[in-house]
Amino acid sequence: MQFTKRYLLPAFLAFLLLLSLQPEIRQGVAQNSEDSQNSDKETIRFASFNISFYRSEAGQLKQELSDGNSESPKKIAEIIQRVRPDVILLNEFDYDSAGKGIEGFQKNYLAISQNGNPPIHYRFSFSAAVNTGVDSKQDLDGDGAKGTANDAFGFGKFPGQYGMVVLSKYKIAEPEVRTFQNFLWKDMPARLVPRNKDQQPFYAPEIMEHFRLSSKSHWDIPIQAKGKTVHFLVTHPTPPVFDGPEDRNGCRNHDEIRFFADFITEGKSDYIYDDNGRNGGLSQTELFVLAGDMNADANDGDSTSNAARLLTDNPRINDNAPPMSSGGKYYSQIQGGANLNQKGNAAWDTSDFGDSKVGNLRLDYCLPSANLNLKSSGIFWPKPDENGANLIDATDHRLVWIDLQIE
Repeated sequence: MQFTKRYLLPAFLAFLLLLSLQPEIRQGVAQNSEDSQNSDKETIRFASFNISFYRSEAGQLKQELSDGNSESPKKIAEIIQRVRPDVILLNEFDYDSAGKGIEGFQKNYLAISQNGNPPIHYRFSFSAAVNTGVDSKQDLDGDGAKGTANDAFGFGKFPGQYGMVVLSKYKIAEPEVRTFQNFLWKDMPARLVPRNKDQQPFYAPEIMEHFRLSSKSHWDIPIQAKGKTVHFLVTHPTPPVFDGPEDRNGCRNHDEIRFFADFITEGKSDYIYDDNGRNGGLSQTELFVLAGDMNADANDGDSTSNAARLLTDNPRINDNAPPMSSGGKYYSQIQGGANLNQKGNAAWDTSDFGDSKVGNLRLDYCLPSANLNLKSSGIFWPKPDENGANLIDATDHRLVWIDLQIE
């Protein structure tokens, strides 16, 4: 009786507190707090998220993430803790070869409960060098100068700015990872050619001889889950703007997107080679999820030749029911401006840009192959009166996720 009087009430109150935390976890889907239970789950959640972890100087992000006191990473970590993806691509994460930035984000943010949300841990991670900030030694933008951020193979002030990271609770088959950082644009058949007003190529032959296609990189990362291999195809093409009438960025964005469209299509991938010299793409029976900030909307925006449709209309991809959010439609109506004249479904939007000219667009994708069983999907974009609305100012992009049943 003495034990009951002293401990029963506190224990009961603690139990009630635990229950109060659960409805917001994983967008309302029950989740075991112990990540090692993955193999027993019915579905696997893949996600893509541009988290705006780019900084103005090399090493700055790594230093910022070395403790848990930065507000923006706290919000990004809380979003991830709420949605709880099993495999996630993080775009715009400055690269450091030692992986200290990834280590700091995991240890000091994801592993720490943010506002009562359970910590989350990813046992496996992958990152590699990208083309942003890598000096081409050429005058790529035609301004008469060399060595600027615009003259790098991908726009950047230092090598690795705007990099990429993949985190996974499932094993990454690292020996089978393929990267395409060094693939040359000239080696893509029927590539788009930026042209001056006189219809002459914008880039001289000596420039194209060394011009890399990927503004960051393209990666094929095999994820081993439930006895199957799912290829996580990730990238981050350049924005199709910040150029002139030659449309050099629009052409490149189109062909960066086309690269993976060809990679998954039988008879179109023979020209592709990776950084180790291996040729070809995926066979028609292989499973994949294609993810990234494509900087292209299939219906709106400034992309060249509706580049995103190379993916959304691809018969190898299931985009029959795109991920949606309540906030996308709400903010499109409230913000007005360019949003009012857009053709696409605002509930599909994943980015929030200037409303006078651009508006909100569907730029971020997490697309399953047609031979995968898609169970559900969503975008983390709550309305102002919904839980988590205070987090969305951490980045101008939204996390998009899909749940797959691997059989």
